[in-house]
Amino acid sequence: MAKIKGELGNDFCPQAFYLYGNYEEDGTPHFGLFCWFGWCWLGEDEGRLGAMACIGEEKMTKDLIRKTGMFSANLVNEALLPLADYYGNTSGRENPDKMRRLPTVEEGQALHVPTIAESPVSLELKVVKEENLSKGRLSTAEQGHSTLFLCEVVNVTIDQRLTDKSIDFTERLRLAAPVISTGECHYSNLFGQTLGLWGQMDGQK
Repeated sequence: MAKIKGELGNDFCPQAFYLYGNYEEDGTPHFGLFCWFGWCWLGEDEGRLGAMACIGEEKMTKDLIRKTGMFSANLVNEALLPLADYYGNTSGRENPDKMRRLPTVEEGQALHVPTIAESPVSLELKVVKEENLSKGRLSTAEQGHSTLFLCEVVNVTIDQRLTDKSIDFTERLRLAAPVISTGECHYSNLFGQTLGLWGQMDGQK
């Protein structure tokens, strides 16, 4: 295999999509679409599972996370993709009626956050640290455009079928049907099928 120097990027290092959920002041569930998400351990002694969620730009989802100190991260599957694409391409700040369309919302089991019944895996996250990754590299007006939220995973709810270990893991992964982001703004599944382009899904389905 011959390798050459490439452009800086992560086109062939796919990441799963999540709908981050929180409540607006009037109690309306609010969701935004993100894929800059990773895992870590919080303290070797406690062995707490942690999550790293990075959000670029200033937006309503970030406002709500800062205000409440918590949010849900709901894994996007193929069935949720049209709605998720709509959320990801509609600004909550500029469109007050963005949340006129909602999935089936369930209250978190451990935290006061909205979770999505149609999602195969929903995480309830408590923020333990916020880090501004743009500090020192951007002007004052641009500060905060890239923010890392280090979180503790407080609770997980999962489609019961995915816990049946009598079924091969790969088959359970097919049941979960997570959507990933790949190069050139494509949505794909884990098995090599292209599902569509960002912003071009029929969000009315």
